[in-house]
Amino acid sequence: MLENLGELLTEGRNEHPESLDTWSSLEIVKRMNREDALVADAVSNRLEEISQAVDLITNALDNGGRLLYFGAGTSGRLGVLDASECPPTFGTDPELVQGVIAGGTEALFTAIEGAEDSEEGGERDVCERDVGAGDVVVGIAASGRTPYVIGALRAARAAGASTVAVACNTPSEIGRHADIAIEVPVGPEVVTGSTRLKAGTAQKLVLNMLTTGAMIRLGKVYDDLMVNLQATNKKLQERAKRIVAAATGLTAEEAEHVLAAAEGDCKTAIVMQKCSIDAESARELLVRSRGRVRAAVEAGLEGGGAE
Repeated sequence: MLENLGELLTEGRNEHPESLDTWSSLEIVKRMNREDALVADAVSNRLEEISQAVDLITNALDNGGRLLYFGAGTSGRLGVLDASECPPTFGTDPELVQGVIAGGTEALFTAIEGAEDSEEGGERDVCERDVGAGDVVVGIAASGRTPYVIGALRAARAAGASTVAVACNTPSEIGRHADIAIEVPVGPEVVTGSTRLKAGTAQKLVLNMLTTGAMIRLGKVYDDLMVNLQATNKKLQERAKRIVAAATGLTAEEAEHVLAAAEGDCKTAIVMQKCSIDAESARELLVRSRGRVRAAVEAGLEGGGAE
């Protein structure tokens, strides 16, 4: 595969690259901005595949499975970033969405030479996390041919897990090892081969969609409100009040009182207010609705509560 690396779109030279090193700062950032503007359109051409992956992930998480990202270098860091943002944003267990980078934690800060070239490393990391039939493994590689990711996807499939590939070349080698291939060709980079630029941006947009789409489908969001957030600092406590106020029509002061009665839980507070019930009854409705606020409110109103 290495002998064909120079043929990949992500390794090509951008048009009009001459004398880039002599340009002014304004000229450079304008050029980068023009290139970045192409990324969203490239992603929009893969929305069908992305939505299929969202459905796959939603089903897995709703039935006790996990989502695991595997990647090397920038791709691996983006997976770790997306996974790490799920607990504070959506109140998920840290084990539910995991990011795994070739070379381990040290590779988040320092390049680990050779880690991305080991298929065995990807296979080993999948086995160490006990990946199984209920899980979804997403392999991320801008080039679409990273051996570590190929090894991870191959091992995941052998273990019965569902697999997704995210690449910036098409057709991609990792796509051949996945149930769903999300291939977003964004073209050559402003700095040749620097796939932390457009390719990295495209990958970030796709990963945002995968987890956010799944969390919305799982009821972690009500309307457009992140009702499952964990109010672990003052900023988030204020946000929780605004969420409850927006969802119920209460004032900020009234929302604060309801939140206190709900022990700080936005979902419980919203169901309490909308159904005119106490916290314990609201929690019972949420348990029966598998944490989905809308379903809990509908069940509460049908049972005699009133908004």
